[in-house]
Amino acid sequence: MYDEAYLIGRQPILNVREEVEAFELLFRSAESIASARFSSSLRASSQVIVATVSAMGIEALLGGQHGFINVDTELLMSDVIELLPPERIGLELLETVEPHPEIVKRCRALKSRGYRLVLDDHEYSPAFEPLYDGLVDVVKIDLVRTPLGQLPAMVERLRRYPVRLLAEKVETRGVFLRCRSLGMELFQGYFFARPTLVQKQRVRNALSGFLTLMQQLSSGAETDEIEATFKENPALVYKLLMLVNSVSVGLHEKIRTIRHALTIIGRQQLKRWVQIALFAGDGRQGADNPVMHLAVARATFMEELARTPPRVGSCSPDEAFMVGILSVLKEVYEIPVDEVVSGLGLSDDIRNALADRKGEMTVLLSLARMLEANEFGEAAECFEVLGIPLLSVLDCQRKAFNWHLGAE
Repeated sequence: MYDEAYLIGRQPILNVREEVEAFELLFRSAESIASARFSSSLRASSQVIVATVSAMGIEALLGGQHGFINVDTELLMSDVIELLPPERIGLELLETVEPHPEIVKRCRALKSRGYRLVLDDHEYSPAFEPLYDGLVDVVKIDLVRTPLGQLPAMVERLRRYPVRLLAEKVETRGVFLRCRSLGMELFQGYFFARPTLVQKQRVRNALSGFLTLMQQLSSGAETDEIEATFKENPALVYKLLMLVNSVSVGLHEKIRTIRHALTIIGRQQLKRWVQIALFAGDGRQGADNPVMHLAVARATFMEELARTPPRVGSCSPDEAFMVGILSVLKEVYEIPVDEVVSGLGLSDDIRNALADRKGEMTVLLSLARMLEANEFGEAAECFEVLGIPLLSVLDCQRKAFNWHLGAE
């Protein structure tokens, strides 16, 4: 298990196609949550390393993606950093790191070992030229510290160097498009949770068949009936098969037909795939779709938390998963609650949670949202009131991040 109580946050880093390319890993220990600050940044980041390499496992935490962790001067110069596999983990140099000769020398050594280096919350300075020129891979520009009006000049200065530019705190689609037009290649923020009108309409078009399948699988309908519903919804068939084929389910062959999927995967697993198929993208993103990451990680976290003692009331794990999925559908695609739940015969607990009314399921959904927003202090207080140990929460997080492997 784990040696210390802490919570892990992941923030997706997207490319110009709005696919997840990497995650920034954030960490809060029980001690730092209580004090609202780390007693030692080296100790804090070192625990991220331990958690990543041993406790959670890199594959469980990142899947096939790259991960970045924050490092200050102390950690950068420490041998601890070399516990990390350079092919999977990159290093974000905090804004407190100054480009002194010994720092440049250390970065050159780490670069030679294969580590990707990032300048975090950075503003252009000639003093950093030794790092810009071949040592640093990515420069992150915080859009709060560097407003859009100042961004073109900043980008123009940095484009002279072989670095990729990342826009951080991108909260709207308009800002994303503006940054992309300037030549920025990577993006961090929650703009992806505000899809275009075209994307929203596509989801609405597939919603009827999607909800019908969910109802059939929940009520134990016959295989022939389920297969017939798939055949009436070719777009959903494509999404489902693309998703199942892109994510490991422990099979030795690709799934090519609906009947094959129904026979080999089994009802429970098929139910899961149907529930996330709507988020599978348009064929380009597949499992790299950030909205799908959000939906399935939230749903799986709620499911695991619902079965973790002491349980939150009488919440059913299956219902908790359903709430997680449907809440993202409602929030991201702005579909009214009545339209989401129509014809599904959902319990009052599920309806109340989706409508943000009081109830045990609403508590689970609120906790999941807190962790997504990295509101670690508020979340920790809630877990304490509920009597749920942070070690148990961490295990739920591990399983939620691990959904892409089909593992328990």
